Amino acid sequence: MQRVTITLDDGLIEEIDRFMSTRQYATRSEAVRDLLRAGLAESSEGAAGPAADGDRACVAALVYVFDHDRRDLANRLTHAHHDHHDMSLATTHVHLNSDQCLEVALLRGKAGEIRHFADHLTAERGVRHGRLVVVPLDEAEASAPAQHHHD
Repeated sequence: MQRVTITLDDGLIEEIDRFMSTRQYATRSEAVRDLLRAGLAESSEGAAGPAADGDRACVAALVYVFDHDRRDLANRLTHAHHDHHDMSLATTHVHLNSDQCLEVALLRGKAGEIRHFADHLTAERGVRHGRLVVVPLDEAEASAPAQHHHD
């Protein structure tokens, strides 16, 4: 077993401590190991799911929270979206409080490109709680026009 040192903000430590208390963990290390395993398993399931084929057409929702006061972060996120405008269908931006914003980006394109874009955005320092939901499209859905009418 190896020892790893990480820095966590006070709010996250409080959440881990509540998690520990609820689940009756004896140590933070045990709780963090289980949380990491769960996160890695979820990440692996997403990568191994139906949209794992990087060339497969899909739609996706990328949801993330970020600190808009973090140095130039909002500009970097905006530029990233502009650099990938071809896959962007819509973005919703919500102010959660004086510091935090939530964005939901609806994307369409190849699964591998969307996953790469999502990984890039959620890895930015100051982005928290990033989650990507990928929905694979069959050939008919992938070739259908983006706009349609409901009866």
